[in-house]
Amino acid sequence: MAVQAGHRALLQGVCRLVGASSGCRTHVCSGTGWLSSLPGTRHYSSDPKEDLLVRHLEGEDSGIVVVGINRPKAKNSISKNLVNMMLVAVEDIKNNNKVRSVIICSLVPGIFCAGADLKERAKMQLSEVGPFVSKARALITELGNLPVPTIAAIDGAALGGGLEMALACDIRITSNTAKLGLVETKLAIIPGAGGTQRLPRAIGVSLAKELIFAARVVDGAEACRLGLANHSVEQNKAGDAAYLRALELAREINPQGPIAVRMAKLAINQGIEVDLLTGLAIEEACYAQVIPTKDRLEGLAAFREKRRPQFKGE
Repeated sequence: MAVQAGHRALLQGVCRLVGASSGCRTHVCSGTGWLSSLPGTRHYSSDPKEDLLVRHLEGEDSGIVVVGINRPKAKNSISKNLVNMMLVAVEDIKNNNKVRSVIICSLVPGIFCAGADLKERAKMQLSEVGPFVSKARALITELGNLPVPTIAAIDGAALGGGLEMALACDIRITSNTAKLGLVETKLAIIPGAGGTQRLPRAIGVSLAKELIFAARVVDGAEACRLGLANHSVEQNKAGDAAYLRALELAREINPQGPIAVRMAKLAINQGIEVDLLTGLAIEEACYAQVIPTKDRLEGLAAFREKRRPQFKGE
């Protein structure tokens, strides 16, 4: 592994591989030396096996998963390999009940994700383009359907499919210098991985049309003003200010009841797609799921005993 000169070793801990049986390997790292304790460190590698690094934090941060995109030579663009690796990672997270929140970030300074890998796309046969876009769309849908809170930490450009990936997350945090836009009309195509649907839901129909029709790119501060991002933070010298703010937010979520957080996400996501009365029925059904949990009893006991609750997701 090559690490930026002057920085300490990026990985202190053990890495394992998931998805090897499917021919797609994703690094999953444990320990305390990755982004959480070395916030200014960035990883550089042209090895396709390291296009995606997945970090399960430990200690007080146990339950937080950091998914880092790492294609420095291709500006983190979305390739066939990256889609396959992310599908494996998302499936692994979905099936892990110990996960409480997920941060999607970049390990490459100045870029979040530049969208589709156009160099790879140019080499595809016409018959390959449709299936690839469908697979990328399926990935972003699966990301959006994760049962736990997802936070996009946007420290650089998030364009095209990169912004569509961020739009599938529950929360978006940008640096003030980040650039965001659905720029597909510049290439005589349209957003194909959910952008035409998720952007209007995030900022309103008329404004979304304006941004998409004009292929407009906005900075992080403007994205926050438009409602495209929850927070915009001043970028730091290390170039990871959005990641650090995302980590703070994940740490706020972490001690809350994990089943309750999952049910709250489900109630919100399903409720906004239906009328109010149906939405209230969905909320009632989700509330019913938390009533029999041990965590609910622990919350009441902790309140009564004036101590911090110890939720186990049971």
